[in-house]
Amino acid sequence: MTVIERVHAPSDDVRGLIDELDAELAGTYLPEQRHGLTLDAIFKPPVRFFVALLDGKAVGCGGVACFDEFAEIKRMYVRASARGDGVADVIIERLEDEARTAGLRVVRLETGVHQPAAIGFYRRHGFMPCRAFEPYASLPATAIKTSYFMEKQLV
Repeated sequence: MTVIERVHAPSDDVRGLIDELDAELAGTYLPEQRHGLTLDAIFKPPVRFFVALLDGKAVGCGGVACFDEFAEIKRMYVRASARGDGVADVIIERLEDEARTAGLRVVRLETGVHQPAAIGFYRRHGFMPCRAFEPYASLPATAIKTSYFMEKQLV
């Protein structure tokens, strides 16, 4: 069973997950095309950050930044060894619940065009393609040419 825990500070588990995510993205995207928050930034407002535990081991993570008009999914990742076990489903449900609790009805995200599994996952969860939103919309075109933007209306 997957357990989701909110974390308020970096831990070895969080560092390991974020390092793995960064390494995976670094193999595909140029530095200016990677828009993930730093380790310190994921523990500052407006972000709420969570770790997924499967059989007591950290296997995934994700955050949600709650702004005035929308929430944004940040740093969502599941270790390859736990993919297909429903961990990502539990994480996204928790992040959406956090947005709802904050009174928000729109959740957005930025992922990469070379992440077809992620895009498919988000589509299965009701996310649809959308235009670039801030702060991405103000970035140079080269910085977002490999970005794929999505949003979901929460009910």
